Amino acid sequence: MQGDLIWEGDRIKAMLAHDKPTREGANLLPLIVPGFIDLHVHGAAGHDFMDGDEAVSAIAAMHARHGTTAMLATTMTAPIEAIKKALVAISNLMRRQSSTPLVEAKILGVHLEGPYLSALKLGAQPPHAKVASLEEIMSLQAIADLKVITIAPETDTHLQLIVALREAGFTVQLGHSGASYELCCEAFRCGAVGVTHLFNAMSGFHHRAPGMIGAALAHAQFAEIIPDLFHVHPGAVLAAYRAIPALYAVTDATAAAGMPDGRYQLGQQQVFSCLGAVRLADGTLAGSALTMDQAFRNLIAIGLGIEQASAMLSARPAQILGLQDRGRISEGCHADLVVLERDTLRVRQVVIGGQRLELNAD
Repeated sequence: MQGDLIWEGDRIKAMLAHDKPTREGANLLPLIVPGFIDLHVHGAAGHDFMDGDEAVSAIAAMHARHGTTAMLATTMTAPIEAIKKALVAISNLMRRQSSTPLVEAKILGVHLEGPYLSALKLGAQPPHAKVASLEEIMSLQAIADLKVITIAPETDTHLQLIVALREAGFTVQLGHSGASYELCCEAFRCGAVGVTHLFNAMSGFHHRAPGMIGAALAHAQFAEIIPDLFHVHPGAVLAAYRAIPALYAVTDATAAAGMPDGRYQLGQQQVFSCLGAVRLADGTLAGSALTMDQAFRNLIAIGLGIEQASAMLSARPAQILGLQDRGRISEGCHADLVVLERDTLRVRQVVIGGQRLELNAD
């Protein structure tokens, strides 16, 4: 649709269509899509959320320049005291954003990716996996608002905990797990709604042992996927798109995002960024250097349409969090917008809560 968007304060007030749109005019106009919502991001600009303090704001500011208007700050597997320190810094920024609107990605809460994972499927996570308890999770919730919790379902304790977490209002995803297809199906019945970074750090697919991947493709409503074209082959992305009703894109970005190739920290571990991929010293993929605008371009490049790609980066992440006023361009929704060049899909302008973000030329 060609037309004008009008917003008042931080909300979209009206959408006015032009009376006589023309194909020629459409080709000259920029493309406006809903602001991107990244539910799995560890860092950027040389910083990691586990660093605490000023790192949190620096990460939110860098990703905003690439069209991310809202995000979940994502933790690493670490000792509980280190996680608590990170949550304090995240909570502090959330309060500042609420009282003094800042033109940076809105921190909606926390994705707790660790430490309740399988020690056998840590991927690039440090070796601090442990069994969860509702008491401990609620102590973390008291510090900062946990929205998504990744959990490995290998133990009866975790299966029972999934029920309690869903009843308490948390979104539970399965991940970093070697669980069987049958066990994953049981976890979905207990209340898990999706999986964390589909295909990565989970039991693989075999036609006689479908594993977590098979359970997700057959039964999950939601699933994250990292479309940096390193973590997952384009064909697998497209297969997952057909199978999972609300497959959504995340960056799993590390401190290397927005930075040149080199050595960075991912929690307590050193990672190496080279030619777009981020790896441990042994070659294991360790998060990414992806930004959401590049994820959008990658999804278009492998064959998705603009509306399909946009939904994976905006509407579907909002849906899993139950947000009715984000991820869409509609009256009453947050004025979170990304203006893209129509030919290159490069970010021209970002609007967050009705405020225009000034972009420096790269």
